[in-house]
Amino acid sequence: MARVVGRKLPSAQDASPKLYRMRIFAPNDVVAKSRFWYFLKKLRKVKKAAGEIVSLNKISEKRPEQIKNFGIWIRYDSRSGTHNISVQIIRVAEVKDADVRRQYIKQLLTPKLAFPLPHRLANVEKKHRALFVAKRPTTFY
Repeated sequence: MARVVGRKLPSAQDASPKLYRMRIFAPNDVVAKSRFWYFLKKLRKVKKAAGEIVSLNKISEKRPEQIKNFGIWIRYDSRSGTHNISVQIIRVAEVKDADVRRQYIKQLLTPKLAFPLPHRLANVEKKHRALFVAKRPTTFY
């Protein structure tokens, strides 16, 4: 995540233009700057050609191991326009076996649960193994 601060280029009419700050999720600085200009052009009519990036800082989590509450905001374009969605994930917790409510989860809690291993390849010793074989392997028993 990056914090990008930018503004319109100073001119004779506006010597100190307004600063715009955004937190942008991006894998690197180049993508963060690109997304900043994309959103600023849509929201405030400031193009990259008529603006400048004042600062770009990478934001890292203070405690990445700590469990937090999450709010996710998504903006997407459809045929009818731009839509905003928000989803809040309040809690992520490990549930004890006794507290499980749903039947399809309860069936997985048996201690001696085993699944069949279908279509296994026979393990051949390296000295008997061939690099090219004329027939396909048999994977059922």
